[in-house]
Amino acid sequence: MKYVPIVALLAAGILHLLPVAGVLGAGSLARLYGIGVSDPNTAILLQHRALLFGVLGVLMLCAVALPWLRVTALAVALFSTASFLAVAVLVGGYNPAIGRVVWADAVASVLLAAGLVAELWRTGRFSGQGAVAGL
Repeated sequence: MKYVPIVALLAAGILHLLPVAGVLGAGSLARLYGIGVSDPNTAILLQHRALLFGVLGVLMLCAVALPWLRVTALAVALFSTASFLAVAVLVGGYNPAIGRVVWADAVASVLLAAGLVAELWRTGRFSGQGAVAGL
């Protein structure tokens, strides 16, 4: 049980570092997401998104070594992956490249949720009534 949060953070951290290549420009973004990026405004937004994923990935990898950071990193990462899934489902019509991101985020969400519950349980912040205490 004590390794579940670590495995979740490692897997999701590495997953979140993969899109950082999008910072390199439109060609990298096209390979990552299967879309053409000809508008500079879209490029700016997507490159910034790539940077933010890098920050989140580094946060998760740091939390592997810093137990006091784990709950925060797991919760933020879970919110990130689950919110992407919600947006993808609500908007729909995504291409196969985005479909792979949806699949990866679904797997990551399950891992992160399990990791968060395990970490809350391990640290005694998960009550038997199903409520999160101390957050």
